[in-house]
Amino acid sequence: MSKASDFKEYAYREADEVFESLRALYDSGQIDTFFERFHHLPKYEQSLIYLKMEESQRYDLVQELTYQEVADFFDSIEFNENNYQELLHPLSKEEGAQVINMMQYDNAASLLSAMPIKLRHEYLAHLTSAERAQLLKLAAYDEHTAGSLMTTEYISLHSEMTVRQTLDYLKELAPDSETIYYLFVVNDQGQLVGVVSLRDLIIAEESDTIGNIMRSRVIAVEDTEDQEVVAFTMQDYDFLSLPVVDENRHLLGVITADDIMDVIQAEAEEDYYHLAGSGAKGSTYDESPLRTAKSRLPWLITLTFMGMATATMLSTFEDTLEKVALLGAFIPIIGGMAGNAGTQSLAVAVRGLATNEIKNHSFVRVALKDLLTGIVTGLICGSILFVIISLFFHEPMIGVVVAISLFVAMSFATLSGTFIPILMSKLKVDPAVASGPFITTINDIIGLLIYFLLANALLEALQ
Repeated sequence: MSKASDFKEYAYREADEVFESLRALYDSGQIDTFFERFHHLPKYEQSLIYLKMEESQRYDLVQELTYQEVADFFDSIEFNENNYQELLHPLSKEEGAQVINMMQYDNAASLLSAMPIKLRHEYLAHLTSAERAQLLKLAAYDEHTAGSLMTTEYISLHSEMTVRQTLDYLKELAPDSETIYYLFVVNDQGQLVGVVSLRDLIIAEESDTIGNIMRSRVIAVEDTEDQEVVAFTMQDYDFLSLPVVDENRHLLGVITADDIMDVIQAEAEEDYYHLAGSGAKGSTYDESPLRTAKSRLPWLITLTFMGMATATMLSTFEDTLEKVALLGAFIPIIGGMAGNAGTQSLAVAVRGLATNEIKNHSFVRVALKDLLTGIVTGLICGSILFVIISLFFHEPMIGVVVAISLFVAMSFATLSGTFIPILMSKLKVDPAVASGPFITTINDIIGLLIYFLLANALLEALQ
């Protein structure tokens, strides 16, 4: 288990203990003490407590808190189409609208996007036209784009402002901004022209102008850019926030590091589910069995038909198996070892593409390196099998067939596990679609074909 998993388990265990102590206070009627302790919890732990509460307890809680207090821990909840209704139920439509409006705009937009359009407008009807327009604009962005991640709660500056004016300006606006570590400078048309850090402001002379201390070269992403590109950009440049612009460089919003951490986790989970052949989203424990089955069935049905090729091949070489029955005993080893080698190579290749490691090297060089790896592992494993078959089964010729077949199958599997994801990446297809089960089935077919062709060629010697 990773350190991250250990910490998450620790956090949930701590939340369980806090929840039990709070529930004891609630059940014993010590309501004032209950709310006093709840108020002192970190927002993340407040969200965990809320998720654990029963509906009646949630109702009592939100009635005692201000809209802003509810919005603060709602920002830590990952709302989706499966849970938003249950979590918003203790609030009336008007109360819910006020809470949504006080959430960070990017989180509020994500919550609204999880709702059906009709219900979304029922909540928005309780807001002013300006508030409604702002949230609808963010919610309208396609999922997985920079626009869907950005917040409009940022502070922008003008180049003619002095450092003293800027610091006073920050004191006034900072409480309502999601981040103040980087301050972006715009011209009169709202176009991004520079950036200044909080550190730059602190060490600058108060009489300096922003134009003199700002950096005019600003790394930014367009609002339609894919979230994975945004994540790489922030990771490569070690940014805490990243500006989002339109095609004319007008500043639209800012993406913060906490949102990118969620993106990185989501992308990793998506790639993992693809590798497992479980669809793009896999299955979550709050989904219905029918929905989970629906996401898995396309791959399973495809693999069933591909598996029929293996069955057909076995029936084609039935005469060979009848003449030398011992050949059948090593079919699982050939298929299993080739599948394992291909899956190992695939996992490394998909990760390398996801982290841009492979893109920094020649694709041909990477493929050749993995081919050599497959040759080395195939030679060693094949040699081990040859010795075992010769010593324990006293069939050296069968040992030769099995060893050569395993060598070729593992070499091919290792190469295909690297080459197929790279090819898909070149064709602008998600390389994780080359899932583990898909690669394993292909390698089973190729490995067995090689095995039986060799066996037929050496049949006279085997007899």
